[in-house]
Amino acid sequence: MIAVRELHEVAEFERVLGLYDEIWHFEPGDPPVTLELMCAFAHARNYVAGAFDGDRLVGGSVGFFAADGALHSHITGAAPRGGVGLELKLHQRHWALERGLDRVTWTFDPLVRRNAHFNLAKLGARPQEYLPCFYGVMDDAINQGDETDRLFASWSLTAPHVEALARRAPYATPVPQDAVVALADEGGRPVAGRGDAARLLVGLPADIEALRRTEPGTAKAWRHAVRDVLGGLMAEGCQVTGFCEKSFYVVERV
Repeated sequence: MIAVRELHEVAEFERVLGLYDEIWHFEPGDPPVTLELMCAFAHARNYVAGAFDGDRLVGGSVGFFAADGALHSHITGAAPRGGVGLELKLHQRHWALERGLDRVTWTFDPLVRRNAHFNLAKLGARPQEYLPCFYGVMDDAINQGDETDRLFASWSLTAPHVEALARRAPYATPVPQDAVVALADEGGRPVAGRGDAARLLVGLPADIEALRRTEPGTAKAWRHAVRDVLGGLMAEGCQVTGFCEKSFYVVERV
């Protein structure tokens, strides 16, 4: 059983940094968050938490209060076992609600299918902004020198479907019957379709992380295609309303 709790000690923060390094293999001296910053966040009563399987640390999350009254989850990492990420998010939700906050925000790579499915289809968060190359170019083992486009997601903690999630009820995004594919995966490469329909589907590659290692040119093509299509639609005022079939963003004109 996974137990999540706040962290306060330097030794605990060191374990979180060790876990992050196991996940991302960052270059020496370039961690996603520093030990000193975690100490400062925890002392200032921001969010620093760990997920434990017995005595083993299997997840860690660091966040801070945002100016608009939300908890911004800066980085969350979990060991490759089922359910850790969900337990961390449910703990975040409880922590935020106890402090009078009604939203948690975070950024994620729009090209990673499993993250999009978890954030949108499972948690019910909704992207608010498309942020091109938000963190610059990163050289960790996962990003492989790719530009760091991000979706800025907002999770409404008191929305009915989120409250259902807290009760462990399943949540799914239906595929609109009249949706048109605006970006498809054809033979592993991105192919743009129509972008003028009321409801659109924006597809993703099956495994962008593998493409970064084996076909960096194709990975770059996907990065720019998703930026142009999904980012372009959001810039026009379209809303991302879900992620379906573990493959497609659902985008609607409003």
